[in-house]
Amino acid sequence: MNVKATLSADDLARACAEAMWKEDDASRGLGMEIVDVRSGEATLTMTVEPHMVNGQRIAHGGFIFLLADSAFAFACNSHNQRAVAAQCDITFVKPARLGDKLIATAREISRSGRSGIYDVRVTAGDTVIAEFRGHSRTIAGTWLPAEIDTKQK
Repeated sequence: MNVKATLSADDLARACAEAMWKEDDASRGLGMEIVDVRSGEATLTMTVEPHMVNGQRIAHGGFIFLLADSAFAFACNSHNQRAVAAQCDITFVKPARLGDKLIATAREISRSGRSGIYDVRVTAGDTVIAEFRGHSRTIAGTWLPAEIDTKQK
């Protein structure tokens, strides 16, 4: 039976995130959690664990980048078009420390054709830890079956 479903843009984004999360061993393996996903937006958290601190006893920048990159990925894949990173950069503002709960909030800045730009802010409480910008490129494929239509609100 082929049932057509109509989803809002935010419901579509959450359904795409659910499908993507099932395949995301890296994010799950690092203890990340999805807080919220909406059309063009995503918020993920991760707590800095002992294996994530470097010789300075602060969070290794690679783990902060990973969290920001994962939030970026969920935001740019929220439109049911598979997307990958084309280029990303990060600016570290303050150090994160062992036990800090990091929150990465991604938001779509622009999306045109196959390209998108997304900004991600990583915080620990009220402290900005890093600012990340990612450029996405859509590739072939979708996260959900073609039978699902979207209705923009």
